[in-house]
Amino acid sequence: MLRKRILASIAAGVMAATMAVIAPTASSQAEVSAQACTFTNWVQGQWYTTGSIVKFENNYYIAEHDNPGYSPTVSTWYWEPTSCDGGGGGGGGTCASATDWVAGRAYVTGNIVRYNGSYYIAEHDNPGYDPTVSTWFWEPHNCGGGGGGGGDFLITEAQFNQMFPGRNSFYTFQGFVDATRTVAGFATTGSDTVKKQEVAAFLANASHETGGLVYIEEINKNNDLCDESQPYGCPAGTYAYYGRGPIQLSWNFNYKAAGDYLGLNLLQNPYQVAQNSTTAWRTAIWYWMTQTGPGTMTAHNAMVNSAGFGQTIRSINGYLECDGRNPAQVQSRVSKYQQITGIIGVTPGGNLYC
Repeated sequence: MLRKRILASIAAGVMAATMAVIAPTASSQAEVSAQACTFTNWVQGQWYTTGSIVKFENNYYIAEHDNPGYSPTVSTWYWEPTSCDGGGGGGGGTCASATDWVAGRAYVTGNIVRYNGSYYIAEHDNPGYDPTVSTWFWEPHNCGGGGGGGGDFLITEAQFNQMFPGRNSFYTFQGFVDATRTVAGFATTGSDTVKKQEVAAFLANASHETGGLVYIEEINKNNDLCDESQPYGCPAGTYAYYGRGPIQLSWNFNYKAAGDYLGLNLLQNPYQVAQNSTTAWRTAIWYWMTQTGPGTMTAHNAMVNSAGFGQTIRSINGYLECDGRNPAQVQSRVSKYQQITGIIGVTPGGNLYC
């Protein structure tokens, strides 16, 4: 937790410059399932990973390389035109892009939501009407087995429980699975081996940051983690931005950047990270997918580009642990990663240390 604050302080200048993105609207943030692809409406300044599909000016584009929201029609090295046949029309589907329904959030035709254990597809654009009341806007949707237990996710709930036998009940398996489905590219890039290695690497680091998924909030909450040089300030109070969640999100500028990316007002209400399991997992995945920290690449890129688990440690806490600074902490992370890869039956790969 302390190391997160030190890392955040070092990275503040870079983070403030690179992550003060334009907040996406709720409708653009919601993922849309089409018959041939899953896409989102393109948002300037939003981070996209290789393989992400967006809709821009009634055309579809696939990201050929990770990019911070470059225009699909201008940055042709980053984007390639693609096709998405049809709409979100009903019938089957895996619903990998389904999110929990939120009252008052704008939805566009084709969005799939999960509500009271059932799935619904938006038949018309709407400002977040109740799926069971506004039947002209929503229609029940078959998701091939529903949302229980993670479905066809890369790991099972039984394996998750084996990894974290003493975890806090707040960190639910379903919350983790739901969170992964709201951030494009996470554990969906590369071969099955690479996907499982990324899940294992993420969970190993989350375990280390939280004492085995035990701590939800930073123990010491008496630190001023407000960078008052930021124009948006600290509306929740200068002592409100302590570490929360699997990667212990801290500092006002991190809450602002994560909230903008995820479509949540975390700057105004940072407490929600510790109140909703899926939200907590999403903030950790945001950091994993978008932040390099003291490293040279994101943790996601480290795993999908074969740089190895060691580079994920560097991106999270390299200043305090890597290059011989704290070998015991590095070994702790590596040991957990090796344990998790053993549980899910995948090789850990090389370059485990930093």
